[in-house]
Amino acid sequence: WAVSVTMLSEWFWLERLWLPVNVTWADLEDKEGRIYAQASQLYITLPIAVLLLGFRALYERVIAQHIAEALGVKDKIRLRVSNNPILENYYMTCSKQPSQENVRGLSKKVSWSERQVEYWFRRRRNQDRPGVVKKFKEASWRFLFYFCAFLGGLLALYDKSWFYNLREVWAGFPKQSLLDSQYWYYMTEISFYGSLLFSVAVDIKRKDFKEQFVHHWATLILLSFSWCANYIRIGTLIMLVHDAADIFLESGKIFNYARWENTCNGIFILFTIVFMVTRLVIFPFWLIHCTWVYPLEQFEPFFGYYFFNALLMLLLVLHIFWASLIIRMVKKLLFGEMKGDERSDEEEEESQEEDNHKHFNGSSNGLSNGH
Repeated sequence: WAVSVTMLSEWFWLERLWLPVNVTWADLEDKEGRIYAQASQLYITLPIAVLLLGFRALYERVIAQHIAEALGVKDKIRLRVSNNPILENYYMTCSKQPSQENVRGLSKKVSWSERQVEYWFRRRRNQDRPGVVKKFKEASWRFLFYFCAFLGGLLALYDKSWFYNLREVWAGFPKQSLLDSQYWYYMTEISFYGSLLFSVAVDIKRKDFKEQFVHHWATLILLSFSWCANYIRIGTLIMLVHDAADIFLESGKIFNYARWENTCNGIFILFTIVFMVTRLVIFPFWLIHCTWVYPLEQFEPFFGYYFFNALLMLLLVLHIFWASLIIRMVKKLLFGEMKGDERSDEEEEESQEEDNHKHFNGSSNGLSNGH
């Protein structure tokens, strides 16, 4: 077993996979006052991710809660379903949205009408949906991080030559010394995306949950690979470009939950512009062009070159997917049909007829006021 692990490690770190021809790991060892990124430094992202989770919990419980109260953000009072072991067991173990055939079978088991069973499940699904306050807290935390990360990125890059001339990204690659600002920028971003994966079980699940999950993993792999292969200059530019649009996205959500409609719509317009420019113009035509074309002026393509660009293309595909959602939201905004976040799982409406049915039949239809 130990031999197998050793062989796997040696294969994984083969220089021909990670580095250009005629470059070895020995060339990237700290010496002569030059410091290089090392894979072992990534271990620190685990405790930092845990610290971020702790700080997030404290922030959401104390600071975000007070901000929500100041802005008048409140959860909607929901009527809770009455306890029904048969329906609850089906809801938890089989399906939250039973087919018509299953509804028919359940109605016979509990001696209710099919309409009453459907109403019970609709109420039960609404009962599980996250409240507005939870959404507000999550959005405000992400806004705080993206805003600070973007400012930190600007401070780390504004005086660097490769911020203005992308050809400088590859000057002397891969023998580019690591800067303190680059180290902390990378560690913070990797730790943040790691914390998002740790909290995926409790975070609000939206319609694009799978795409978000793929995005977080692709980002972590991309940042970790770029760190180990010393693609750090282009990595910092990619992080900066991505954080720019996220600031407007999360701030727009904040004002949406606070019901500041005009402010929310204004921010959404800014977000749309920034997203389209950064994710669909700067990212593919400047940054991917920089990683696809300029390196070949200095060395022959190798596995790391193809792998890094493949990850960037995966992110671009996700950007196109989200752009389609944004365009759909823009259309709804223009035609006055905008209702919150297109990605959100909206609460199901209850008809007036169902409300009357509830009042006339009391708790026999499986509903009770849980407040």
